Amino acid sequence: MSKPAVAIIVVAAGSGSRLGHAEPKAFVDLRGMPILEHSLNGVFDSLEPAQVIVVAPKAKVSLASAIAKRAAGAAAASVTVVAGGDTRQASVAAGLSLLDDGVDVVLVHDAARALTPGSLFDRVVSAVRAGGGVIPALPVSDTVKRIDRHEKVLETVDRRDLVQVQTPQGFPRAELVAAYAGASQEFTDDAALFQDAGGAVTVVEGEARAFKITTPWDLRRAENLLGVTSAIRTGIGVDVHAYDDSAPLWLGGLYWPDEPGLAGHSDGDALVHAICDALLSAAGLGDMGSRFGVDDPRFAGARSEVFLRETLALIAGSGFTVGNVAVQVIGTRPRLSPRRDEVETRLTALVGAPVSVSATTSDGLGFTGRGEGLTAIATALLTS
Repeated sequence: MSKPAVAIIVVAAGSGSRLGHAEPKAFVDLRGMPILEHSLNGVFDSLEPAQVIVVAPKAKVSLASAIAKRAAGAAAASVTVVAGGDTRQASVAAGLSLLDDGVDVVLVHDAARALTPGSLFDRVVSAVRAGGGVIPALPVSDTVKRIDRHEKVLETVDRRDLVQVQTPQGFPRAELVAAYAGASQEFTDDAALFQDAGGAVTVVEGEARAFKITTPWDLRRAENLLGVTSAIRTGIGVDVHAYDDSAPLWLGGLYWPDEPGLAGHSDGDALVHAICDALLSAAGLGDMGSRFGVDDPRFAGARSEVFLRETLALIAGSGFTVGNVAVQVIGTRPRLSPRRDEVETRLTALVGAPVSVSATTSDGLGFTGRGEGLTAIATALLTS
């Protein structure tokens, strides 16, 4: 298995004295879970596999390792915990020293931003690959005043040119490592250090939930947000297609050469069709037949990705977010196992949420057992 091209350094070495707790901030309880664990849950919600490096206080390395492994689950092998330095900059440098050889994009994230969603990590990674350093930011909504050292107001600052900066901040690996090696002073964030070394930094849209837990008020705000229970809905979708030797086979959004295709009005991708029906079912929005019309000439021969994109737009427009999707394919052909990872990666990218795929046969029974066609059964979970 190839090593990840992305690394995420989670800085959790600060004391957090303003929070008013005896233990370091990252290890303070937040709704039954350490702040660090909440933060790592956001990291592992991102789509792209990453090397994760947690930088913790020296006395908390063992505890941080246990928390990180719990958050990582099956991905525990991708996580390393290292002791931090006396300053944030020294702690990030400690994390940079452990980067794997294959890493070309590095994100630096403050553990104190415990509610940062995985989508923000994905947004930053994509922007870094487009070139340069990247920081997530939100517009300043309050009026800003400049004052002197006697607290006298001097002027009103034009807030149109101001933003509030968050993490994760992302950078090309080589340029960030070089910037840290040449740093001669302390900076308030990684972007400032990167710019001081001559690097260019751009902004992507931040997230309101990615606020930093610094004071008891911040902690209480995070507790209130986590106390809101999301509604969970599930749906099921089933699609059946006969084999058609004259048609190309599209299944799971991929082309399968040298295999009989599936008969259908569109490209016959039963796997994608089942996912669409499961999503629509969970949201109470009908099914593919009622939404797209099996006889509509506009969809003749259409790629099933068209239906999936439209389905996802309907889901989002109804206030739902996809949690995950699971699909099982029943049939004698094609053999799914050689391309399962490829199918799951493709569908996960299309859906924007984890998609797992499995396959089985019907032991010679029925039309699937006789090799006459294929069935796909999907379940979907939505939250609102």
